[in-house]
Order: sequence, then structure tokens, then C-alpha cells
Amino acid sequence: MIEEKPRLCEEQYFNDFYIKNVQSATNFAYYKCGDSDAALDLVQDAFTKIWENCAQIDFNKVKTYLLTTINNLFLNTIKHKKVVFQYEKEVPNLDITNQNPEYLLEEEEFKLKLQNAIASLSESQREVFLMNRIEGKKYREIAELLDISQKAVEKRMSAALKILKSQIENI
Repeated sequence: MIEEKPRLCEEQYFNDFYIKNVQSATNFAYYKCGDSDAALDLVQDAFTKIWENCAQIDFNKVKTYLLTTINNLFLNTIKHKKVVFQYEKEVPNLDITNQNPEYLLEEEEFKLKLQNAIASLSESQREVFLMNRIEGKKYREIAELLDISQKAVEKRMSAALKILKSQIENI
């Protein structure tokens, strides 16, 4: 007894099945993901899986297999996006440009220049600058903490910024 090739593996039958079902499959995928490009990708991947596994699929249940495959592919993309999102949450400051050694060297040089420039400020200027730029305090809060006027804080900050600007280009 010669085993017959399943009808789904016949190119003409598969093409007919594709033409008959591609629109409804695309609609189904679109309703799932809400993105027409992603929906087309899901549908194409699903039809590819059907073609690759045509010998194992009962051609009487192929429409169900198609929709189930689209649904599973969609769920897999959601799972993948969750993993990517979780990773981005855990490693938020990973900067691709940091891979460049030249960039790292320039960054180190800039940090050194900045540290030296901050060190060259008078104690009162440095105190106001760091409270504002590092701790994020407002001039009013700094004035209260140091028991000086807000105008004095503004004057110290202005002087600090002038010194920093003169010592470091592009700041």
C-alpha cells in the first residue's frame, strides 16, 4: 500500500487554502495585536509553519490550526516584549555608546576636568553649586539651610557657573 501525500502538501491545494484564508487570518491577527504590519508578519509566519508541517496536519482542521498558530505566535511576541521590558527596567542606564573606548576616554577626561573645576570654586560657591545641581535643592531651600538670603545664593551660583564655564568648554 502506497502512502498518499496529504492534500495540504500539494502546492495547488495549499495556494488555494492560502488565498481563501489569508484575509480572515490577517483580520484575526490584526484584532489580536492592533498593528497591521505585525498582523501580516504573524499570518506569514503561521502559513509558513503550516507549509513546513503539512504532512502532520489534518487538512480538515487546518483552519483551526492556522488561527491557533497565529494566536500562539502573538502570545510569544507578548512574552518576548515582557522579557525585554523587564530587562530594560532592571538595566535602565545601559548606554550603547559606552562600548566605544574613545567615548569612554573622553567621558573620563570630562569628569576629571569637571572635578578640578568644582574643586577650584570657593567653599561657598561649591556648597551652593553642589546643593543645587547634585542634591536638586531650590535656591530658596539652600538659602534657608545656609541661613543666607536667596539673592546671596543666586550670586554664588552665578559666580560658580562663570568659573566652571571658563574652565570647561562645552558646559
